Amino acid sequence: MFRGYNLRQKEVVDISNAERLGYIRDVEISESTGSIEAVIVQRRGCVFRHIFGGGEMIIPWTAIEAVGKDLILVRFFESDIEKLT
Repeated sequence: MFRGYNLRQKEVVDISNAERLGYIRDVEISESTGSIEAVIVQRRGCVFRHIFGGGEMIIPWTAIEAVGKDLILVRFFESDIEKLT
């Protein structure tokens, strides 16, 4: 078992194309079940975009393939990509 704060600052990598997406900034938790629904990633190279918007990517928990010590590996499907844009 791991705690939510252990996810922060882990780098997220899309295993479909080996793209580094960014770092975990926050998590979305279901109020009814208390489970993690999604992770919020600060996109790479978007230091100032969070001020103006568009610098975050919401990744559904179902897209996460593996959580390691330093990395989180995700795999997107067409339905996930539509939700992210």
